[in-house]
Amino acid sequence: MEATRTTAAVQRYLDDLRAHPESADVPELVRDLLARSSRRLHMLSASMIRRSYPRLARPPLNLSADEMLGAVVERLIKALRECRPANAREFFALANQHLRWELNDLARRLDEHTPAIALEEDAAAAHASAESSFTASARRILDALDSLGEEEREVFGLVRIQGLTHSDAAEVLGVATKTVQRRLNRGRMQLATLLGDLRPDGGTAGVDVADA
Repeated sequence: MEATRTTAAVQRYLDDLRAHPESADVPELVRDLLARSSRRLHMLSASMIRRSYPRLARPPLNLSADEMLGAVVERLIKALRECRPANAREFFALANQHLRWELNDLARRLDEHTPAIALEEDAAAAHASAESSFTASARRILDALDSLGEEEREVFGLVRIQGLTHSDAAEVLGVATKTVQRRLNRGRMQLATLLGDLRPDGGTAGVDVADA
Protein backbone atom coordinates (compact mmCIF):
# COMPACT_ATOMS: atom_id res chain seq x y z
CA MET A 1 0.00 0.00 0.00
CA GLU A 2 1.19 3.50 -0.82
CA ALA A 3 0.52 4.79 2.70
CA THR A 4 2.55 1.94 4.19
CA ARG A 5 5.44 2.55 1.79
CA THR A 6 5.37 6.27 2.58
CA THR A 7 5.38 5.57 6.32
CA ALA A 8 8.34 3.19 6.00
CA ALA A 9 10.33 5.67 3.90
CA VAL A 10 9.58 8.54 6.28
CA GLN A 11 10.72 6.39 9.19
CA ARG A 12 14.05 5.66 7.49
CA TYR A 13 14.74 9.37 6.97
CA LEU A 14 13.77 10.16 10.56
CA ASP A 15 16.08 7.42 11.84
CA ASP A 16 18.94 8.87 9.79
CA LEU A 17 18.26 12.37 11.13
CA ARG A 18 18.26 11.18 14.72
CA ALA A 19 21.37 9.03 14.21
CA HIS A 20 23.38 11.87 12.64
CA PRO A 21 22.08 15.13 14.16
CA GLU A 22 25.27 17.10 13.39
CA SER A 23 25.96 15.67 9.94
CA ALA A 24 26.51 17.98 6.98
CA ASP A 25 23.94 15.83 5.16
CA VAL A 26 21.07 16.91 7.44
CA PRO A 27 19.66 19.58 5.04
CA GLU A 28 19.65 17.02 2.23
CA LEU A 29 18.00 14.42 4.46
CA VAL A 30 15.30 16.92 5.41
CA ARG A 31 14.68 17.77 1.76
CA ASP A 32 14.43 14.06 0.88
CA LEU A 33 12.09 13.46 3.82
CA LEU A 34 9.76 16.25 2.74
CA ALA A 35 9.89 15.19 -0.90
CA ARG A 36 8.97 11.60 0.02
CA SER A 37 6.06 12.73 2.20
CA SER A 38 4.86 15.49 -0.16
CA ARG A 39 2.02 13.43 -1.65
CA ARG A 40 0.43 12.83 1.74
CA LEU A 41 1.09 16.42 2.82
CA HIS A 42 -0.58 17.66 -0.39
CA MET A 43 -3.59 15.42 0.26
CA LEU A 44 -3.82 16.71 3.82
CA SER A 45 -3.60 20.33 2.63
CA ALA A 46 -6.32 19.85 0.02
CA SER A 47 -8.59 18.07 2.49
CA MET A 48 -8.19 20.71 5.21
CA ILE A 49 -8.89 23.56 2.78
CA ARG A 50 -11.94 21.84 1.29
CA ARG A 51 -13.53 20.72 4.53
CA SER A 52 -12.63 23.39 7.09
CA TYR A 53 -11.42 26.49 5.20
CA PRO A 54 -13.31 26.62 1.86
CA ARG A 55 -13.56 30.42 1.93
CA LEU A 56 -9.76 30.62 1.65
CA ALA A 57 -10.00 28.88 -1.72
CA ARG A 58 -12.28 31.64 -3.02
CA PRO A 59 -11.38 35.27 -3.89
CA PRO A 60 -9.52 37.24 -2.78
CA LEU A 61 -7.02 34.57 -1.62
CA ASN A 62 -7.81 31.74 -4.08
CA LEU A 63 -5.65 29.46 -1.95
CA SER A 64 -4.66 26.18 -3.60
CA ALA A 65 -3.32 22.97 -2.12
CA ASP A 66 -0.05 23.52 -4.01
CA GLU A 67 0.42 26.91 -2.32
CA MET A 68 -0.48 25.45 1.04
CA LEU A 69 1.99 22.60 0.56
CA GLY A 70 4.77 25.09 -0.12
CA ALA A 71 3.98 27.02 3.06
CA VAL A 72 3.83 23.87 5.18
CA VAL A 73 7.11 22.57 3.78
CA GLU A 74 8.76 25.89 4.64
CA ARG A 75 7.41 25.67 8.18
CA LEU A 76 8.60 22.07 8.54
CA ILE A 77 12.11 22.91 7.33
CA LYS A 78 12.37 25.44 10.16
CA ALA A 79 10.71 23.14 12.72
CA LEU A 80 13.02 20.23 11.92
CA ARG A 81 16.03 22.36 12.81
CA GLU A 82 14.85 22.30 16.41
CA CYS A 83 13.07 18.96 16.78
CA ARG A 84 13.53 15.40 15.61
CA PRO A 85 10.30 13.38 15.48
CA ALA A 86 10.96 9.83 16.60
CA ASN A 87 8.61 8.21 14.12
CA ALA A 88 6.26 8.83 11.20
CA ARG A 89 3.37 9.25 13.62
CA GLU A 90 5.08 12.20 15.32
CA PHE A 91 6.21 13.66 11.99
CA PHE A 92 2.73 13.79 10.49
CA ALA A 93 1.31 15.12 13.76
CA LEU A 94 3.89 17.93 13.52
CA ALA A 95 2.93 18.56 9.89
CA ASN A 96 -0.77 18.64 10.77
CA GLN A 97 -0.11 21.13 13.57
CA HIS A 98 1.80 23.50 11.29
CA LEU A 99 -0.79 23.16 8.55
CA ARG A 100 -3.54 24.24 10.93
CA TRP A 101 -1.43 27.10 12.26
CA GLU A 102 -0.81 28.35 8.72
CA LEU A 103 -4.48 28.11 7.76
CA ASN A 104 -5.57 29.83 10.96
CA ASP A 105 -3.07 32.64 10.29
CA LEU A 106 -4.41 33.08 6.76
CA ALA A 107 -8.02 33.10 7.97
CA ARG A 108 -7.21 35.65 10.66
CA ARG A 109 -5.39 37.95 8.23
CA LEU A 110 -8.28 37.67 5.80
CA ASP A 111 -10.73 38.66 8.51
CA GLU A 112 -8.56 41.62 9.52
CA HIS A 113 -7.94 43.04 6.05
CA THR A 114 -11.11 42.30 4.10
CA PRO A 115 -12.77 45.73 3.59
CA ALA A 116 -16.39 46.22 4.47
CA ILE A 117 -18.46 46.20 1.30
CA ALA A 118 -21.95 47.69 1.07
CA LEU A 119 -24.30 44.95 -0.13
CA GLU A 120 -27.26 46.26 -2.06
CA GLU A 121 -29.14 43.07 -2.83
CA ASP A 122 -30.90 40.94 -0.25
CA ALA A 123 -29.49 37.79 -1.82
CA ALA A 124 -25.95 39.01 -1.39
CA ALA A 125 -26.65 39.97 2.20
CA ALA A 126 -28.10 36.53 2.88
CA HIS A 127 -25.01 34.92 1.36
CA ALA A 128 -22.72 36.98 3.58
CA SER A 129 -24.75 35.96 6.63
CA ALA A 130 -24.45 32.29 5.71
CA GLU A 131 -20.71 32.68 5.20
CA SER A 132 -20.29 34.24 8.63
CA SER A 133 -22.30 31.43 10.18
CA PHE A 134 -20.15 28.81 8.49
CA THR A 135 -16.98 30.46 9.74
CA ALA A 136 -18.24 30.37 13.32
CA SER A 137 -19.25 26.72 12.92
CA ALA A 138 -15.88 25.83 11.41
CA ARG A 139 -14.10 27.41 14.35
CA ARG A 140 -16.28 25.45 16.76
CA ILE A 141 -15.41 22.25 14.91
CA LEU A 142 -11.69 22.98 15.14
CA ASP A 143 -12.01 23.74 18.85
CA ALA A 144 -13.91 20.49 19.34
CA LEU A 145 -11.19 18.54 17.53
CA ASP A 146 -8.56 20.13 19.75
CA SER A 147 -10.50 19.08 22.84
CA LEU A 148 -10.39 15.37 21.97
CA GLY A 149 -7.97 13.09 23.74
CA GLU A 150 -4.64 12.61 21.99
CA GLU A 151 -5.44 9.11 20.75
CA GLU A 152 -8.87 10.05 19.41
CA ARG A 153 -7.61 13.28 17.80
CA GLU A 154 -4.73 11.47 16.14
CA VAL A 155 -6.91 8.72 14.65
CA PHE A 156 -9.56 11.19 13.54
CA GLY A 157 -6.92 13.26 11.77
CA LEU A 158 -5.44 10.27 9.95
CA VAL A 159 -8.73 8.70 8.85
CA ARG A 160 -11.21 11.56 8.45
CA ILE A 161 -8.84 14.37 7.44
CA GLN A 162 -5.87 12.71 5.77
CA GLY A 163 -8.08 10.04 4.21
CA LEU A 164 -6.11 6.96 5.31
CA THR A 165 -7.88 3.61 5.56
CA HIS A 166 -8.24 2.04 8.99
CA SER A 167 -5.48 -0.46 8.18
CA ASP A 168 -3.12 2.26 6.91
CA ALA A 169 -3.77 4.37 10.02
CA ALA A 170 -3.07 1.30 12.16
CA GLU A 171 0.25 0.86 10.34
CA VAL A 172 1.23 4.48 11.01
CA LEU A 173 0.27 4.25 14.69
CA GLY A 174 1.64 0.76 15.28
CA VAL A 175 -1.66 -0.57 16.65
CA ALA A 176 -4.32 -3.05 15.57
CA THR A 177 -7.00 -2.04 13.09
CA LYS A 178 -9.67 -2.68 15.72
CA THR A 179 -7.89 -0.23 18.02
CA VAL A 180 -8.13 2.43 15.30
CA GLN A 181 -11.84 1.69 14.91
CA ARG A 182 -12.44 1.96 18.67
CA ARG A 183 -10.57 5.26 18.93
CA LEU A 184 -12.38 6.65 15.90
CA ASN A 185 -15.75 5.68 17.36
CA ARG A 186 -14.86 7.29 20.70
CA GLY A 187 -13.85 10.48 18.88
CA ARG A 188 -17.09 10.52 16.90
CA MET A 189 -19.15 10.12 20.05
CA GLN A 190 -17.31 12.97 21.77
CA LEU A 191 -17.69 15.23 18.73
CA ALA A 192 -21.37 14.35 18.44
CA THR A 193 -21.86 15.47 22.04
CA LEU A 194 -19.94 18.71 21.53
CA LEU A 195 -21.39 19.60 18.13
CA GLY A 196 -24.84 18.03 18.12
CA ASP A 197 -26.57 21.43 17.96
CA LEU A 198 -25.00 22.06 14.54
CA ARG A 199 -27.30 19.42 13.05
CA PRO A 200 -30.53 20.76 11.55
CA ASP A 201 -32.62 18.49 13.80
CA GLY A 202 -30.63 19.38 16.94
CA GLY A 203 -29.70 15.73 17.52
CA THR A 204 -26.33 14.34 18.40
CA ALA A 205 -25.94 10.92 16.85
CA GLY A 206 -23.88 10.52 13.72
CA VAL A 207 -22.42 14.02 13.44
CA ASP A 208 -19.87 13.86 10.60
CA VAL A 209 -17.41 16.62 11.37
CA ALA A 210 -15.29 15.96 8.31
CA ASP A 211 -18.17 16.93 6.05
CA ALA A 212 -19.05 20.10 7.96
